[in-house]
Amino acid sequence: MSKRAVLYRMVMPTHICPYGLKARDLLRRRGYAVDDRHLTTRAETDAFKAEHDVKTTPQTFIDGVRIGGYDDLRRYFGLSVPDPKAVSYRPVLAVFAMTALMAMAASLAAFGSPVTVRAGEWFIAFSMVVLAILKLQNVDRFATMFLGYDLLAQRWVPYATLYPYLEGLAGVLMIAGVATWLSVPVALVIGGVGAVSVYKAVYVDRRELTCACVGGDSNVPLGFVSLTENLMMVAMAVWMMLAG
Repeated sequence: MSKRAVLYRMVMPTHICPYGLKARDLLRRRGYAVDDRHLTTRAETDAFKAEHDVKTTPQTFIDGVRIGGYDDLRRYFGLSVPDPKAVSYRPVLAVFAMTALMAMAASLAAFGSPVTVRAGEWFIAFSMVVLAILKLQNVDRFATMFLGYDLLAQRWVPYATLYPYLEGLAGVLMIAGVATWLSVPVALVIGGVGAVSVYKAVYVDRRELTCACVGGDSNVPLGFVSLTENLMMVAMAVWMMLAG
């Protein structure tokens, strides 16, 4: 006997509910034949919600029993439901993984080998630029989080807004290998102050804060990751001074 489910979801000329599509896909992957019923107007959607006393769509019914929305459907199948407020290192790991691959790809194209000294330099510089991009998506929100722990920003508030621009500038100059007279001191200052600030906030004051390193919308805890970001900048600056 085939498994059947009834799915009510919003399908309007100006809006197709993404969770409705995800619910239908999940049901089909679980072997259900889906009776896909569209709610094509706002009035029809509101009437459906009132009839079933629910606040959202989509809504799935299996064997005449209402399962609920997409998250409820995942729970019904024993799948995890991500918590948007949960602590996660995924954003940082994604940045470092992709910048490492970018650096190796650039090294392969330029020197015929993915593993070179220049690849290591590019990895740090690419990471600085990508992290700056993430911060620049919402500078005000980043600055607000940054002010919570950075010692220089707390003394001179505009620094919190300038930081991602300085990080991005230093990274771009390091990628190009030019103007080390500017990129090196910038990286030393922002990396050094950042490292001291993070160490004090986390390991001395024992504060539990969210890291602003990947922008203001992440749930990455302040600590080892942010400290690593800052120490990488310092190490790159020192390396360029010695190499120069």
